[in-house]
Amino acid sequence: MDTYAKIFENNRQWITTKTRTDTDFFKKLAVDQNPEFLYIGCSDSRVTAEELMGAGPGDVFVHRNVGNLVPNTDLNAMCVIDYAVRVLRVKHVVVCGHYGCGGIKAAMTPSDLGILNPWLRNIRDVYRLHHAELDGITDENLRYDRLVELNVQEQCLNVIKHAIVQQRYVSEGYPVVHGWVFDMRTGLLKDLMIDFPKLLHEIQEVYNLTDQKLFGGK
Repeated sequence: MDTYAKIFENNRQWITTKTRTDTDFFKKLAVDQNPEFLYIGCSDSRVTAEELMGAGPGDVFVHRNVGNLVPNTDLNAMCVIDYAVRVLRVKHVVVCGHYGCGGIKAAMTPSDLGILNPWLRNIRDVYRLHHAELDGITDENLRYDRLVELNVQEQCLNVIKHAIVQQRYVSEGYPVVHGWVFDMRTGLLKDLMIDFPKLLHEIQEVYNLTDQKLFGGK
């Protein structure tokens, strides 16, 4: 059996497995979705949200692109965030990068990459913001790893700048934004432990898109 045909065989086996333990699994799945998580990750085929989180259908609303970026010029990403927060009312927004990211390495390559140039410029901008720290790391692999982490942190800031994220958090206490990194070498997820309330407060000094600030004041 070739790999294409195998996909449909796997699908049939998956249906059998799901309905064996819950005969109404797909009936319930078709009714609605109520995920608590929005996951923004990389397109890398080795980093699949549900698999690494141990989640199932309906648990995670997923958006993926090269380099797990959240530029405010990307209408796709902006619409995903708006829908997840405004309509699905997720409680957590996760930006997840991964060590060994090809997008990070490509952005650090001093060459013309054609159509990728404007996209990777977002990562190069992260490098520009943190070049003093990164240039001080002599080991190339460790420098790449650190840029992966810094890129996740900067994309978390981009999420926080989104109006609906600020507005709903100020009014309801959700969603909370998290930064993660997946290590393919070990399979472990690393929580970067970003201080979301502190970052939101700092962001609102310039990017306040609500009628009030998190810690009071107009």
